[in-house]
Amino acid sequence: MDKDTAIEVKNLTKLYKLYDKPIDRLKDSLGLAGKKKFKEHLALNNVSLKVKKGETVGIIGTNGSGKSTILKIITGVLTPTSGEVTVDGHISALLELGAGFNMEYNGIDNIYLNGMMIGFSEEEIDKRLSAILEFADIGDYVYQPVKTYSSGMFVRLAFAVAINIDPEILIVDEALSVGDVFFQAKCYHKFEEFKKQGKTILFVSHDLSSISKYCDRAVLLNQGVLLGEGTPKKMIDIYKQVLVGQYPLPKADAANLLDDDEVRAAAAAAMGGADRGSDQAADESKPSAQDSVSAAAENPDALEYGNGAARITEYFATDNKGIRTNSIIKGTEFTVHMKVRFDRDVAAPIFAFTFKNIMGIEITGTNSMVEKAFLDPVKKGDEKEISFTQKMTLQGGEYLLSFGVTGFEQNDFTVYHRLYDVLNITVVSDKNTVGYYDMESTCKVVDL
Repeated sequence: MDKDTAIEVKNLTKLYKLYDKPIDRLKDSLGLAGKKKFKEHLALNNVSLKVKKGETVGIIGTNGSGKSTILKIITGVLTPTSGEVTVDGHISALLELGAGFNMEYNGIDNIYLNGMMIGFSEEEIDKRLSAILEFADIGDYVYQPVKTYSSGMFVRLAFAVAINIDPEILIVDEALSVGDVFFQAKCYHKFEEFKKQGKTILFVSHDLSSISKYCDRAVLLNQGVLLGEGTPKKMIDIYKQVLVGQYPLPKADAANLLDDDEVRAAAAAAMGGADRGSDQAADESKPSAQDSVSAAAENPDALEYGNGAARITEYFATDNKGIRTNSIIKGTEFTVHMKVRFDRDVAAPIFAFTFKNIMGIEITGTNSMVEKAFLDPVKKGDEKEISFTQKMTLQGGEYLLSFGVTGFEQNDFTVYHRLYDVLNITVVSDKNTVGYYDMESTCKVVDL
C-alpha cells in the first residue's frame, strides 16, 4: 500500500452460512451435520477499493448490498472469508451506536470503558472528557445508569464518545441523523470540521444529498458486488436506475462499471432504441436544436432510461412572457414544459420535474400526483403536454433540470421514461441571500 492510501481493500469476500434451525448450526460447528444444512449467502463478492488520505468517500447501495459488512470488516468487527484489508491510521467508527456500552454502568463509566476499548489510556480520556460531555449535552443524567436513558440520550452519548476521539480515519454507518434536529445539526457541523481538517472519511448513507454534498467520490455496491465508483453525481444517477430495476447489472464476477457509452447504449437498448450518442437515437429521443431552447442548454450526456411505455419527446422552459429560454430572472414567474407520447396503455402516469445544483444535490421539484393535477388513464398513441408554473425563488446560479414519467403497476413503482440533468437553467439575480432559496424577507429598522 502506498503512503498516500489510508484504506486498501483487496479481493474482499464475505460468505455467510444461513441455517434454518439453531441445532443445525451447532451440529455443523461440531462436525456432526453430515450433509450440508445451510445455505450460502455472499455478502461481499471479490470487492476491491482504495481510499486516499484526506478523501471523503461515500458508499451507497440497496439494503443487503454489503455496505455495513464492508465497514465492519475494515474496522475489524468482522473477519473476511477471503481477501485482505490494510489500514494506515487510527480509526474511530460510528457503526452500531452504543455497541459495547454496559447498561448497568453510568455514562461516565461507559465513556472510559469505550475509550479504552478503542485504545486510549485513562489520561487521554481525561483530556477529552469535557468535550464529550459538552457534545452529548445530557446534563446530570451522565451520572445515572445507562439503562435509565431514553433512546435519544443513549445515542447522543454514544455519538459524542465516538466523534471526540480525534481519529485520523472516521468511519460512519448511517449515524449522522441521530437525536433531535439540533443534535443532528451539531453532528453535521462536526462532520464538516473533520473534512476541513483533512481527515479521511468513509461513510454509508441512504441520504443521497449528504453523499453529494460531502463526498469527493462515491462507491456503488449491489448484492455484494462493486458495481462502480466515481463522482457522487454519476453513482447516484446509476443507483436510481438500480432502485427501479433498469440498470443492466453485470454478472457477479464482473466488478467493473460499464463506461458512459455502454451505460447509455444499454439504457437505450432497454427502451427499444440505440445508443443515445448515435445520430438515429438523437433524432428519436430528444427534440432538435430549433425546437428546444438552444443546443448549448441541452446536455448531450444526459442519463436516460425507462421501460418504453412512454417517451418524453420535448422539454423546455418559458419565462413570464411565454418565451422559451434557459435564463430565468429571480423573482419572476416561469413555466417548465414537457411533451409525452405513450406507446402503451398506462393506468395513471405521473409527470415530474426536478432541479439539481451542479453538485447533483436535488434542490426542489414536484409532480402531477403531488399537485393533484392529473390522475387519469391514457391509451397507446396518446400525447400529452404538461406544464408546471411557479415563481423562481432559487438563488442566482446554474441548475440542472430533470424530467420523468412514472407510475405504479400492481403497487410496484415503474419508470416509463426519465431524462436526468437534461437541461441547464441559469437563474439571474442581483441579490443572493444565504442558502438555496430566497425567503423574500422584508427588513425594517426603527429608532427606539
